[in-house]
Amino acid sequence: MGIYSRMSDIINSNINAMLEKAEDPEKIVRLMIQEMEDTLVEVRSAAARTIADKKKNRRKLTGIQAEARDWEKKAELAVTKNRDDLAKAALREKDAAERIAASLDDELKHVDEGLVKLNGDITRLQAKLADAKARQKALMMRHDTGSQRLRVREQLHEGKVDDALVRFEKFERKVENVEGRVEAYDLGERPDLRKEIQNLESDAKVERDLHELKKRMSGNQTGEDAS
Repeated sequence: MGIYSRMSDIINSNINAMLEKAEDPEKIVRLMIQEMEDTLVEVRSAAARTIADKKKNRRKLTGIQAEARDWEKKAELAVTKNRDDLAKAALREKDAAERIAASLDDELKHVDEGLVKLNGDITRLQAKLADAKARQKALMMRHDTGSQRLRVREQLHEGKVDDALVRFEKFERKVENVEGRVEAYDLGERPDLRKEIQNLESDAKVERDLHELKKRMSGNQTGEDAS
């Protein structure tokens, strides 16, 4: 009964419910599949023993039925020899053999019924085992994804991300402050003396070039008026 009861519990188990309660879902799924495989091996072993016992009892039944027929022949022989006393004794042995044969036959019928039910249990267990193996990988992927999401949510809930952004903004403001200080040094800075002199020389040259240009243009205009 222990094997059948445990097998029934496994067949009726809810995988998702077990996962929700498990601290290590991957481990519990692996253990559950192992338990189902072990149970399947045990049930098949029990079925094999039952089939072996059935064959043994079948041979025993065949032998007892042959024994009953043999006692009947002996009773017939005794009758032909006018030995009714021996015939009665032989018939009593035949009756006893037939009762044993009937009992064995009933027992074999019950064994056959049990084997049919056992075969159905094995079929259901195999189907559950195949389903568990097929769903194992998908369930583990779902668990891993859920765990990752949970960690992200926990970080968001604890404000770690917000704290990091605040620290980043503070550092950004420090950088901007350093840049502002550098630019402040450029404000009000006296122009380079050499550069100022170069600018004056450039302006003087421009003035001379302008004067020469006006002079040439004036000479050209006078020549044209004389002609």
